[in-house]
Amino acid sequence: MAHDSPPAPAPAPRPTGLAKAAAYARLAKLDIIDYYLGLVLAWTLLAPAARFEPAVWAALVLLLVGEVCMVAAMTSFDDVTGLRDGSDAANYGPDAPRRKLARKPLIAGTLTEREAVRLGTAAAVAAALLWASAVWAAPHQPPWAAAGLALCLFFAVQYSWGLKISYRGGQEVFLVALGVGLLVAPYGLLSGTVHAFAVVQGVLFGLGPLLFGVYSNTNDIPGDARVGRRTVAVLASPRGNAAFVGAVSAAEALIIVGAAASGIAPWWFPLAMAPVIALRALQFTIGFLRHDILRARNLGIRVHRVSVALLAAANLAAPLVGGAGAAA
Repeated sequence: MAHDSPPAPAPAPRPTGLAKAAAYARLAKLDIIDYYLGLVLAWTLLAPAARFEPAVWAALVLLLVGEVCMVAAMTSFDDVTGLRDGSDAANYGPDAPRRKLARKPLIAGTLTEREAVRLGTAAAVAAALLWASAVWAAPHQPPWAAAGLALCLFFAVQYSWGLKISYRGGQEVFLVALGVGLLVAPYGLLSGTVHAFAVVQGVLFGLGPLLFGVYSNTNDIPGDARVGRRTVAVLASPRGNAAFVGAVSAAEALIIVGAAASGIAPWWFPLAMAPVIALRALQFTIGFLRHDILRARNLGIRVHRVSVALLAAANLAAPLVGGAGAAA
């Protein structure tokens, strides 16, 4: 006598209320603050007398909320693409227990693809409106700064959507360029100009997300390779990928030392940033010598935040301590 097959499990109920809001917050990655910290550096780069002007603070608030919306759009579309091509299922599946599935609400089933697209679209429109308002409210309106913000938003939306920059070999350059734009363009709106030390800090700031992104990419090689996401980690051999990460880490140290040697930064700048150089060496050791990639990735997030804190302290100290590179 044939046995009846067990009934299929009922689908998990969709969250409502606060649970739904929490799922949207995870989709928008509201807990990842790392790009927003560029505004802290832009503010500390200002001359002391300009830091408390009402127009400066009005522009900073609009820029910050606009950045939150930009990141929400970028991450929402990235998750939709990851759902469609299966890369998120591979990278956050049962074989990856250290990756929290709840951070991917589409894979976890707490949000639908349609809801994610709707959030991404609304967030992109909101970012454009907020940044246009920031340009209007800012103390200065140099056209290059407004154009820089527009480019940041355009390419952020295209990160895994439309042009799919991160799939076509441009991810690593994009991560650095976005950091540069999100520091230098706001600084231009707040000060009306830009100087070499601000650009140096923009590059160092952009290297932060890259130097935890490359460790994520190393962990995600199987899933990314399967869907054709052309990161350096996928395209290079294991030794070549390690050499690339090591070279980027060394480049960060060289930029710090070179900025002081060239007179762009104060002579004491490398001393102030020495903890970052030491922590990068530790991060590389954990990731590629001890082969604990996700631990190295998490350390990279903390190193980026330490770097921002030290850069901000250097900016605040520069007018007092003196030396080339003091904030203008």
